[in-house]
Amino acid sequence: MKDKRILYVSSEVVPYLAENEVSLMSYDVPKMINDQGGQIRIFMPRYGNINERRHQLHEVIRLSGMNLVVNDLDMPLIIKVASIPKERIQVYFIDNDEYFKRKATFTDEEGVMYSDNDERAIFFAKGVVETVKKLNWVPDIIHVHGWMAAMLPIYMKHYYKNEALFSETKIVTSVYAQSFEGTLNKGMINKVKFDGIPADAIADLETPDYENIIKATINHSDAVIIASNNLSPSLTKFIESSGKPFLPFASKDSFSEAYTNFYKTEVL
Repeated sequence: MKDKRILYVSSEVVPYLAENEVSLMSYDVPKMINDQGGQIRIFMPRYGNINERRHQLHEVIRLSGMNLVVNDLDMPLIIKVASIPKERIQVYFIDNDEYFKRKATFTDEEGVMYSDNDERAIFFAKGVVETVKKLNWVPDIIHVHGWMAAMLPIYMKHYYKNEALFSETKIVTSVYAQSFEGTLNKGMINKVKFDGIPADAIADLETPDYENIIKATINHSDAVIIASNNLSPSLTKFIESSGKPFLPFASKDSFSEAYTNFYKTEVL
């Protein structure tokens, strides 16, 4: 994978958030490609529970300052950056005071999902693409991890479909068992349609529960990785019948070779 450019877009990444299946793989996979001589960037939201001082985040003024429109509201985009110690891996953080200042990731103190998680996901997707455009950095692959990043493939295939920068870029989505209860905001589909994305392309978002959001993401991806050993039978079946190239679950011990081969033979 030497000199290949891979953009990793994730809901969660260690060491900035607690260890779980998504956050660990969102570190291990980029590290693997970095060790192979690939060029990587990682993007994640700058949740309020990330300790900026400890992790030495700092704002990148030249990238910050633009406004993104979400559901007809202008939202300022703030870009911060940090380096994972010892790895020479840069992580970019998408920030906005309205969406990401609160001191938690997805839920409040009572464990209730934030009512604007849908808008946060839309803002994150747009923020990533607009920042990569400003960097003028052309990824060969965009690899998506976690449901907060799930809007990115949809926006890439519609909202940004005419961006020459990404004309050759392939999108891979890792699908995890980690989910959430209930649904995101019921008005989510209308907020996505506001950006000119056709209703029939996102019909799954009529009921924006975890599986339907992931199905919409799979439909807009070029390839899929089953990233959990205990993925639901319904999502597994959906992936297997999607017609997309897919990689079955590979354990922590064997994922390196499996992911590299998948990138080389099925994606690039």
